Amino acid sequence: MRRLILYSTAHCDLCDEAMDLLMSMPGLNGARLDVVDVANDERLMERYGEKIPVLRQGQAELAAPFTAEDLAHFLEQ
Repeated sequence: MRRLILYSTAHCDLCDEAMDLLMSMPGLNGARLDVVDVANDERLMERYGEKIPVLRQGQAELAAPFTAEDLAHFLEQ
């Protein structure tokens, strides 16, 4: 099963847009999506705070802002 992690936080318009894009992508059925709020972890906040939302698949990461085309290409990896 493919596992995706979306590093995000509350009250983040880009994060909401990223989630909407993810939900609209065909072919994600069966994928596991974990949403991690970086505000709950100081280490994650340092690493991702200025780049969120960040989508992680394996060791690859896609940082905001990204388009539907960027996301589709990333998910093909």
